Amino acid sequence: MADHEHEFESTTSGASDTFPMQCSALRKNGFVVLKGKPCKIVDMTTSKTGKHGHAKVHLVGLDIFTGKKCEDICPSTHNMQVPSVTRKELEVIDLSEDGFFSLMGEDGDMRDDLKITENCSPNTPEAIRELIATAEASGERVLATVWKAMGEEVVKELKTGKAN
Repeated sequence: MADHEHEFESTTSGASDTFPMQCSALRKNGFVVLKGKPCKIVDMTTSKTGKHGHAKVHLVGLDIFTGKKCEDICPSTHNMQVPSVTRKELEVIDLSEDGFFSLMGEDGDMRDDLKITENCSPNTPEAIRELIATAEASGERVLATVWKAMGEEVVKELKTGKAN
């Protein structure tokens, strides 16, 4: 008999990228998955119950990573997927020539894998370098707010804060 090789795939911690929520329970400024993208709900209208028995909810959202507008219509009793969105603040150490941030977490771990995007505020290398220089001169530090959802991460905004 020949030995059979078994191949096992690894899995994650079990935490899901999304969870279901009834459409009627969603709220403006909350999050929802529209067209496969994590979106912040900017407008929501509900129609009256029609002859087929369901009130419809019209959702308008902005993709949290690209800022693009997404829309969908869903019966109010159906479930929609809601992304698990986390926010984390990391200290900005530097900005490379090719637009990648050097970030340091509270535990001292360094990250160099996040790049400037159009939706970052400020979003030009010159403005970011000026912010870093101004903060250092006044004894402050620059903090980057990093949003993570559905396997993607992006720096959303930069702000200054007191150095510890």
